[in-house]
Parts: sequence; C-alpha cells; structure tokens
Amino acid sequence: MVSRHPLVCLPARLAGPALAAAILAGPAFAADLAIAPEVPVFEKLDRTLWIVTLTGNIQATPRSPGSDEYTALGYPGIGIREAGTPQRFSTPDDGVSFSVYDSERFRFGATARYVPGRYFADDRRHLFGLRDAGFAVEPGAFVEYYPVSWLRARGELRHGIFGHHGFVGSVGLDVIQPVGRFQVSLGPRFNFGDQAFARRYFGVTPIEALVNDRITAFTPGSYVTAGGLGALTYTFSEQWAATGYAGYNRILGATADSPLVRRGFGSPNQYVFGAKVDYSFTVPAPF
Repeated sequence: MVSRHPLVCLPARLAGPALAAAILAGPAFAADLAIAPEVPVFEKLDRTLWIVTLTGNIQATPRSPGSDEYTALGYPGIGIREAGTPQRFSTPDDGVSFSVYDSERFRFGATARYVPGRYFADDRRHLFGLRDAGFAVEPGAFVEYYPVSWLRARGELRHGIFGHHGFVGSVGLDVIQPVGRFQVSLGPRFNFGDQAFARRYFGVTPIEALVNDRITAFTPGSYVTAGGLGALTYTFSEQWAATGYAGYNRILGATADSPLVRRGFGSPNQYVFGAKVDYSFTVPAPF
C-alpha cells in the first residue's frame, strides 16, 4: 500500500492563531469500532481492480523548525489498494509511507518526510550573520500497531539528507471514532532528534553570534517536542472525502533555550493547520 505526503511548496505568510491539542481518550470508545471507516469502501472484493485515491493538500506550517512565521505548503498524495478493501487509516502528519507488511493489526514499511529550511532571505533583519539551514528530506522506516480496533500507535525513525544529517523520529497515538459519515481522530505526538539535527536548526556558533550581535552562542544536545493532532473527515460518497485538521507541538528541554526560539527569532510553540480532499476511482490491476 502506498500513502501520501509533501513535495510541492507554495510559499506564503500566514498568521498562526493558538490552538492546544491532544487529549488521549480511552475506554469510553467502543471496542468494536472498525480500524478504518466503513466509507468510502467498494462493496465487492475484486482482485482485477485497484482503487486509486488522489489527494490534494494545503497546510499552514512553521517556515522552518522553531520559526514563529508560517508558510503555506501545497502537495499531492496518492494511495492504491485492492477494490473492496477499506481505506487504511492515516493522519495528515504521517510521512509518505509504503507498506512492506500489512495486516489488520500490524504493519511496517518505508517512510519519508520533508523539512522546510531556514534562509537568510526569509528574515534579513534577524538572521543576519547566520548560516542557512537548508530543507531536508528524511527517509526512514515506520511501524503501526492497533492494540484495540479504535486505537492506533505509530512510530517513525528517519535520517536526514541535504539540510541535516541527523537521526529524527516520532511516536504518536490516535483514537479513531467513526460517527456516520464523519470520522474523528485525536491523539498525542512526541518528536525527537539527535545532536546533529538540533545543532543544524537551533545551534549558534560563536562566530555567528559575534556577527549577528543580537544573540549568544548556543550548542543544543538534542531535540524534543510534545503535543498532539486532531482531524475531522467527512465522506461525501465512495469517491469524495474531505478532511480538516489542526495540531500543536511544544519544543522542550535544552533546545527551548536556543536564542533562535526566543521572541523575535522564533517560538517554542509550533502550530499546524490544514485541509485535504480525496478523490477515489477504480483502474484495472496491472498484474
């Protein structure tokens, strides 16, 4: 199975209002809820057909890790599955994913993410004297497990190329609640990165501090955030569905003390808002 995520960027400044997120609901949800929503689903299993789902996404996200300015990212997505099988649950913050093994309760495979870069041209006043921290692509692996049908646990471990060369990862839980044509999901998120990642986006060398003259030198040891994400999906038909979502992450630990997270340069509060539209159709299976 192939899932989605970013590649095409449409720069624009957006204001980010505050939104706190993610309370993990528990036993109040019925244990017999389906792992994936019952719609859209094509009723008869037919191995001669595939269902292709095309997705259009628009997202407001920090311009770079730790930034207090926002940019709009637009990107396409695609998913493929056998006709008659329900669409696999996913959230907008999942990386692009390709399953190597996929069962009802467990799956793992390859994943990748895109990380926006920090550039002098974005803020000449505050970033004077600082080196650019370019965009990164983070290929890696993911694993998902459903301890009960209404709860998904997902973890990712990735390694950066281009912008940074550190190890990063994420762990999250999602409570999934279908209600008629609606589906609500909500859960906590934890992200982490090693010293190579933290130094690239949050470190300041003594020479940079001297040239900039507004910040002090800083060497972070690691990167940690905690927060959550909520999403609401409405299924119009077997072909069309739309999702709106919002999330929040707080930069924690020593990285939160970086001068690049201080007021005027950035913020420890990181928000994300977005929407996506899915369109599904069938094609003959190539084999």
